[in-house]
Amino acid sequence: MSDLLTAILLGIVEGVTEFLPVSSTGHLVLATELLGYDPQRWAVFNIAIQPGAILAIVVLYWRTFMAVLSGLMKGEKHSVAFVRNLLIAFIPAVALGLAFNDQIEALLENAVVVAWALIIGGVAILIVERLAKTRDVGGISGVSVPQSVKIGLVQCMAMIPGVSRSGATIMGAMAFGIDRRTAAEFSFFLALPTLTGATVLQMYKHRDAITANDLQLIGVGALVSFVVALVVVKAFMAVVTKHGFAPFAWYRIAAGSVALLVLAAK
Repeated sequence: MSDLLTAILLGIVEGVTEFLPVSSTGHLVLATELLGYDPQRWAVFNIAIQPGAILAIVVLYWRTFMAVLSGLMKGEKHSVAFVRNLLIAFIPAVALGLAFNDQIEALLENAVVVAWALIIGGVAILIVERLAKTRDVGGISGVSVPQSVKIGLVQCMAMIPGVSRSGATIMGAMAFGIDRRTAAEFSFFLALPTLTGATVLQMYKHRDAITANDLQLIGVGALVSFVVALVVVKAFMAVVTKHGFAPFAWYRIAAGSVALLVLAAK
C-alpha cells in the first residue's frame, strides 16, 4: 500500500475514533501493527493528524466558542467558569505528559497493551453506565472545580494507549455525577488543549526527523480526519442520547478480543 493511501486510511481511523470512547490512539496502533506498517515511522504521524479532528469540534461548536469568547470579554461568570473548568482539567495531563513522555511513547508500540486496555475499558464503561448516578449540571460551566480536577486526573489514564481519552473523561465525569450530554461535551472541548499540546510536543521533539513528504502526508491525514470527524460527532451524540454508551463498550470488548487473537496468531 502506498504512503498516500496509508495516510488516508489512518486519517479515517482517527476521524472515526477520536471522540468516541473507543481509543483513537489504540486503533491507530492496532491498524499500524495488524496491517504491517512500521510503527516507529507512523507513530508521530498518528499524533500529528489529531488537529484535523480537533478542528471538527471547532466547526461544529463555533457558536459555543463565540458565545464563550463574548462572555469572557464581558466578564460573565458563565463563560469564566466554562474556561476555568477546562483549564483545570487540562493541567494534570500537562504535568504527567511532560514527566513521562518517553514511557508513553514506548507504549505506543505495544499492540497487546492496547488490546487489553480496550477490553478492560469496555467493562469499565458497562459498570459506570449501570451504577453512575448523574444529574443535569447545566452544561460545562455548571461543573464544579473539584469535579474538573477529578476529570483531569482520570484523563491521565488515557496516556495508556487503548484506554481512550474521550472514554476516560466521559465515564469519569458520569461517575462524578455529571449528566451524559455535559460529560460528552466536556470531553470534546477538553480535547482541544490536550490534543493540541500533545501534537506540538511530538512535532517539536521529532522535528529533525520530519521530512517535507511527511508534512504532506500529515496534511492529508489531518484533512481526512477533519471531514470524517464532522460526520461522526453528530452521529455519536444521536446514538448516545438514544442508547447510551453500552454499544461502544461491547464494541471495545469485541475489538480487543479479536486483536488479541490475531496478534497471538502472528
